[in-house]
Amino acid sequence: MKLNAIIHEAEEGGYWAEVPALPGCVTQGETLEELEQNLHEAIEAWLLAADPADPGPSGRLLEVAV
Repeated sequence: MKLNAIIHEAEEGGYWAEVPALPGCVTQGETLEELEQNLHEAIEAWLLAADPADPGPSGRLLEVAV
């Protein structure tokens, strides 16, 4: 499974990321390496906690580069 994550620089330093396909799946890290590790853990935890009977939002995600 491949998921896109949006990485942001935090105002106080470090980084935070969100996974648009998994509502509420966010994490942070002081370095990009730490962020990536935390992102893997956050996605795994989100998927384990997800209700398989809930299909999730009915909308679509469109990735657009500008």
